[in-house]
Amino acid sequence: MNSFKIAVSHLYDGTAILADKVLTIDNGVIMKVDDAGSHENIKQGLLIPGFIDIQVNGGGGYLFNQQPSVDSIKKIADAHAQFGTTGWLPTLVTDSFERMQAAADAVAQSIVIEPSVLGIHFEGPFLSVNKKGVHSEQHIRELSDKDIQLMSRQDLGKVLVTIAPENVSPTQISELVSEGIIVSIGHSAATYSQTLDALQAGATGFTHLYNAMSGLSSREPGVVGAALTTKNTYSGIILDGIHLHPAAAKVAFGSETELMLVTDAMPPVGTTDTDFEFFGQAIKRQGNQLTDSNGRLAGSTLDMLNAVKNAERMLAIDFHKAVDLATINPAKFLGLDQRMAKLAEGFEADMLFLDEQQNIVASWVKGKQILD
Repeated sequence: MNSFKIAVSHLYDGTAILADKVLTIDNGVIMKVDDAGSHENIKQGLLIPGFIDIQVNGGGGYLFNQQPSVDSIKKIADAHAQFGTTGWLPTLVTDSFERMQAAADAVAQSIVIEPSVLGIHFEGPFLSVNKKGVHSEQHIRELSDKDIQLMSRQDLGKVLVTIAPENVSPTQISELVSEGIIVSIGHSAATYSQTLDALQAGATGFTHLYNAMSGLSSREPGVVGAALTTKNTYSGIILDGIHLHPAAAKVAFGSETELMLVTDAMPPVGTTDTDFEFFGQAIKRQGNQLTDSNGRLAGSTLDMLNAVKNAERMLAIDFHKAVDLATINPAKFLGLDQRMAKLAEGFEADMLFLDEQQNIVASWVKGKQILD
């Protein structure tokens, strides 16, 4: 890959906003960050780290569950790239073991050729039937040794699994973590005590906080209460204005858990499609809301750029602080913060260049320009 330089009027390096900087990129890595000085071609705008999305079910008209293939991953990646996603986890919602195998095989192949793919997220099937949402009940099951063996494959990059603590024991969680698997709690009716036991065993995340989990009440804090009061945990939130109220998001932002913006995106993202099929049922789009025939939410049409803009507005925070929720926080959760989510020497050149209206003008993944 050829070396190149980019000079910008403003740079958010993941720590501070700096003026008039020039970056030297070589082989996909940032080699230097210098003062631009009298550089003759300083681009007017803001250069920021690329977004990381740990929960992407689909996009570009493709649903990963329906088509767990290298081609569908490429199509989904392209759909989300236009909205600033430079790193993501293809997410397989509750499905058969055979479909999990197919998804794993597709991800293993894609990691080699698609630099934005960081691993895989198995959202289930080890969940609570009572909190399944639109997940297929027929595929919800207990965690088995062969499931652990599948998720422990060394060719999958980062592996994230969403589990319900009432159905997966602390011993099993410890085993998953010992294999390098990141454990997140979601689609769960667990008690506060059960949730704390799961965290003690090594779980570190919460999948789409507030949604499909036992809520906070006066005498039983539930999964939500455990998330809000436990340090060194990370919680995904879907800030589309539909999945949770801005006040609930503000409470979470001021709590002990670290927030990560996620899209929970479905096939319509990047398209004008108004419906798609999900496990034999029709999912309809009305505005930005996706629901099944029973009126249950079925993922979102959210993209990461709008998630960041919504965070700035709903949480009343500076734009660069909203960027942190889509960059450094998910990078820390995945254990990738030593090479991603900062625009500094030695970090991968995953970058977005924004104009004054915060529109994406150009983007790069590992130094390769994706949008121009």
